[in-house]
Amino acid sequence: MTNHPIKLRNSLTRTKEPEPFVPLDWLNDDIPPEQKMVRMYVCGPTVYDRAHLGNARPVVVFDVLYRLLRHVYGPDHVTYARNFTDVDDKINARAAESGRSIGEITAETTQWFLDDMGALGALEPNFMPRATQYIPQMVAMIEDLIAKGHAYAAEGHVLFAVDSYKKYGALSGRTVDDMIAGARVEVAPYKRNPMDFVLWKPSSEDQPGWDSPWGRGRPGWHIECSAMAYELLGESFDIHGGGNDLMFPHHENEIAQSCCAHPEGGFAQVWMHNEMLQVEGKKMSKSLGNFFTVHDLLEQGVPGEVIRFVFLSTHYRKPMDWTAEKAREAERTLRKWRLQTKGVAYDPSDECVSDAIADDLNLPEAIMRMHSLSKQDEVAALKASAEFLGLLGDDLGKWAEETGIQLKGVKIIKDIRVEQGVDCVEPVLSKWQTLRKEKRFDEADLLKAQLNELGIQVRITPDGPEADVTVPFDPAKLEALK
Repeated sequence: MTNHPIKLRNSLTRTKEPEPFVPLDWLNDDIPPEQKMVRMYVCGPTVYDRAHLGNARPVVVFDVLYRLLRHVYGPDHVTYARNFTDVDDKINARAAESGRSIGEITAETTQWFLDDMGALGALEPNFMPRATQYIPQMVAMIEDLIAKGHAYAAEGHVLFAVDSYKKYGALSGRTVDDMIAGARVEVAPYKRNPMDFVLWKPSSEDQPGWDSPWGRGRPGWHIECSAMAYELLGESFDIHGGGNDLMFPHHENEIAQSCCAHPEGGFAQVWMHNEMLQVEGKKMSKSLGNFFTVHDLLEQGVPGEVIRFVFLSTHYRKPMDWTAEKAREAERTLRKWRLQTKGVAYDPSDECVSDAIADDLNLPEAIMRMHSLSKQDEVAALKASAEFLGLLGDDLGKWAEETGIQLKGVKIIKDIRVEQGVDCVEPVLSKWQTLRKEKRFDEADLLKAQLNELGIQVRITPDGPEADVTVPFDPAKLEALK
């Protein structure tokens, strides 16, 4: 264990905790040092389709926290659980639309998620429980909540009685009256209170279902995380994370049902939430045409390491704006750093960013330090710091070994490398640069406009001429511009 004090902002208290983070096991002298464990739970995806770019942000954010905890407490003393929701009405609808089985869809989409997140350099958690594997535990928790007066059965449903938990709303900072006024709550005659939420609901013959004391049915969304967190991490654990869109109602409901089922515990000690993602300054939306998946970007030739770098460049508690320019700049930086650190000997202890990460995951500060290390040619520290953040590793570096030109989408041309079929790019860029040096700006601008029409955007940078190939182009037309 290192001496880095970790400071985290706790969503529950709405402040960065004044005292350093101390895992619960470290406060218990009865637990032998070799058995002490830091425990973290992060809400995972509902597996009915490809993960969109916003789904990937919490994965990368909490992957960095996982790396930090492993660094500070040792890899054998950190338990990280992230679930898969594989029973959900969206999955049912997808099965009905496609004619495929639910099991086939969830198996396929779960593997898609793991492959795409792996392409972003995310380590796999210690546990990746699937909701359907924990149905008996959910039923047992629901039975316990009913027995304790916190839930009730009605018309084949079981609902949590919100007014039975006096602290309901503490996480989101809302009163129950405010929630009723501002939320879209399901109006149902079997509810005692409009804010009561479903723990169990009946299933029709064409829907997945399990036998229970209340008839054949399936769990509500919120109960799965409470049951799985309890089984894997206990009634009290250290950190619970996810996107801030989950704070209400999902995480609020998790707290209520978990603390009522296990009043001897405190559920999560620290709550952390990342902000949402935008695209070119706008909310990502299919209606705006700016909705895309991680797989889409990878297929278009945007390397997973580049996506990760863009994510790391914004503090997790601020909205992250994905732009094509940020991706281009990330690729230029990573190419430069990979070239600079190629073959360098280093020790992991050479890193210079872990204390910044320990300060509530101050990733922008860490990236700024790495830029400084690069300028100072501190290559060992740069390499070690990058690998601490999951960058510059060999497993993510194949893209940088390829030519800088790619015809299947956006790709940065760095140091103008040559590829068969597009070897005419470099001479045209040289001509454009010569025209600029000779101050023949009208001709240079005309050539630039002609290149732009062919799907090639050119610019001068401190490192020389660069071009972005944004669409497939006809090399014959480019030859005519020499």
